[in-house]
Amino acid sequence: MASVLVLGFDPHAVPGMDGDAVRALLEQELARFGERGITASTALIAPDASAVATVVAALSERNWDVVVIGGGVRRPEPLLTFFEQVVNLVRRHAPGAAIAFNSGVGDSVEAAERWL
Repeated sequence: MASVLVLGFDPHAVPGMDGDAVRALLEQELARFGERGITASTALIAPDASAVATVVAALSERNWDVVVIGGGVRRPEPLLTFFEQVVNLVRRHAPGAAIAFNSGVGDSVEAAERWL
């Protein structure tokens, strides 16, 4: 069975974001993975010093087939250095995994399926 890790910001850690609504969308997306026979997990990271440990721990859980990096991590230009760090952590700690990018919470399945 294929395995996918979705990395994204913890919606409760981002000011101005409706954390409960985003969490509900994430749960729906995990259910969609399951409907397609794909094992999926999320790692929600805070934009702070704990991020590296959280990402490394999630990447080390298993051999992932695909790691999807969410749009919130890569889009805001002030977070470019953070995004680079996440990509390099994936490259280092999950070297066998393809890297995919979603355009929002609701298309992580399609992003992963491009590489499965």
